[in-house]
Amino acid sequence: MAKLSFPTLPFEKIAALSRTHRILICVGVFLILCGGFFYFVYMPKSSRLDELQKNYEDLEIRLIKARAAAKNLKKFQEQYKEAQVKFRLALQLLPDTKEIPSLLESISKAGQDSGLEFILFQPSAEVSRDFYAEIPVKIQVKGGYHSLAIFFDKVGKLPRIVNMFDIKITTPKTKGTQGYLDASCVAMTYRFLEASEMKASKAKKKKKKRG
Repeated sequence: MAKLSFPTLPFEKIAALSRTHRILICVGVFLILCGGFFYFVYMPKSSRLDELQKNYEDLEIRLIKARAAAKNLKKFQEQYKEAQVKFRLALQLLPDTKEIPSLLESISKAGQDSGLEFILFQPSAEVSRDFYAEIPVKIQVKGGYHSLAIFFDKVGKLPRIVNMFDIKITTPKTKGTQGYLDASCVAMTYRFLEASEMKASKAKKKKKKRG
């Protein structure tokens, strides 16, 4: 088996050189070693370090955004809870379909208890909106000013929402020894639409837009 032989350094020749040459050789060897270290060791490590630094900065930015999003999420959750409470309160103020007849009866009773004489009490067709329906009721009454004021006050205190529109009052008239007014208005009450009704209302609106 052949033996491997390695080149030997010519120390005798180097020793015979002048001091200046020996110094230059040492400097050259040092520079070669430094260059090899810089190229093969330092540069790859430096590139990897830069990459890690960039990844760290990206992660730090994402962490800041995540913290901000977490704060906003808590805020949105609180707003959602508040909206749910308001929605439940609105449900209590707006009657459903079954309650409409009793609500209309309450409006009529409020007028009679106030001492008014009803000339007209006519519910009109519903008008569908986004999630609720308007139910207008045409009203004509006869009675004293005080009775009319009590009637409006009683209607305003009903547990369900009833708004008065188009209020018209004629000049005072006399009947025997008592004065009275002829008054007309539209009592507007509301109810929530059921899911099937909302779907039908949206489909109807889309059809009108296409037409």
